[in-house]
Amino acid sequence: MKQEIPQEVLTAFTTYESSLPHHSAGEIRIEPVSGGLINHSYRIICQLKADFLLQQINKTVFAHPEQVQENYIRIWQYAEFEFTGLRLPSPKHCGRMATLFVDKKENYWRAFEFIENARMFAVAEKPAQAKATAKAFAKFTAAFEDFNVSNLKEVIPGFHNLSLRYEQFEEAIKGELYERMAKALPLIQELKQRERYKHFYEIVTESGEFPQRVMHHDAKIANVLFSNKTGRVICPVDFDTVMPGYFFSDLGDMIRSMVCNEEENSTNFNNIGIRKNFYDAIISGYLDVLGNQLTEAEKKYIHYSGLLIIYMQALRFLTDYLNGDVYYRISNPDQNFDRAKNQLILLQKLEDFLSNHYNFKHE
Repeated sequence: MKQEIPQEVLTAFTTYESSLPHHSAGEIRIEPVSGGLINHSYRIICQLKADFLLQQINKTVFAHPEQVQENYIRIWQYAEFEFTGLRLPSPKHCGRMATLFVDKKENYWRAFEFIENARMFAVAEKPAQAKATAKAFAKFTAAFEDFNVSNLKEVIPGFHNLSLRYEQFEEAIKGELYERMAKALPLIQELKQRERYKHFYEIVTESGEFPQRVMHHDAKIANVLFSNKTGRVICPVDFDTVMPGYFFSDLGDMIRSMVCNEEENSTNFNNIGIRKNFYDAIISGYLDVLGNQLTEAEKKYIHYSGLLIIYMQALRFLTDYLNGDVYYRISNPDQNFDRAKNQLILLQKLEDFLSNHYNFKHE
């Protein structure tokens, strides 16, 4: 279904310029930007002004869109004015002090500079790309070493809270979809046998050795812009979920999304495995940048990152399956079950891989 942009939104973002407030943008063309699963995004092509990226914030996912934008303005200003060397897309104003526009239907819109001659990759095709992605997100967190994380709002409460996800999983087990429960029983048992990951997460959150940091919380290669000319990283993008978080979040996201030779919707379960060269590239790239800022405890338990995030995602998929598919979009009735099985196998493969290649011992 085609998403219409209200004229009032286009007018707000195309007519206002602090230096030329009444200068027309001329003829305007709109191109939908594909790839995003949450927000509607568009490239606005202006005849007489610079192109920009327009985005409608999803109010279903983000209960307080103003907090999403407030977080972005805070990190953008810090990156811009504290000489961090980190490039973030500049927000575009729609009024004298405003970067967020609310239309008559109470939908929230914002805009950013459109970065030319850039491309995104849906998947990491080679280890060098995985390493560049890891460095990009490490540089993002490193840039905010002296930033007060309490200034950021928690836009999705409990997003990477493993204790909460386990609690939701346990509640789902008490549900009444008995056929689904029977089918999922082997997966339920495997996940319950790994409750130790929840206990480790609780140690992390209760210990001063694991400080909260500015984390992206959606660290995947599709959220990094690469230069068409040089092939190098320009900057990370999509900062809706930037919040205070712990060391494992971004690194774990990258491991989950880039080291497996099958994506999360694959039912080719026998082919699921760990690509060692991708794993090594992600770990080394991340530590090359952030290693000096991490605590000794964070470095000691760095290999828990992928385990925690993959375990969490397996819990979330199976929870949704047991609840009747109320959260994730599905294309068939068993898709969340298959996703949970996919992630459980990936978790098992990563456990074996770490034991064999990193002498990793579960504690």
